Amino acid sequence: MNTNQEGPAPKSDEQIVSGVVLEALPDTHFKVQVGDNVLLSYLSGKMRLHRIRVLVGDKVEVLLDPYGGKGRIIKRM
Repeated sequence: MNTNQEGPAPKSDEQIVSGVVLEALPDTHFKVQVGDNVLLSYLSGKMRLHRIRVLVGDKVEVLLDPYGGKGRIIKRM
């Protein structure tokens, strides 16, 4: 039985940042403002599975890709 409410810890090379959704694009992609940068991000599988809606202006947590360029939205705050 897992009592950890936050889920598994990220791997050492993964970084979680918070940002604001600027634009909703087709196929569950979003433009997210993270600091001074704008990232192309997509919804995680659990958010799709549970049909969590993300709208423009929502604050989200983004798991950054270690190679840069994209991010995965893992939480809506």
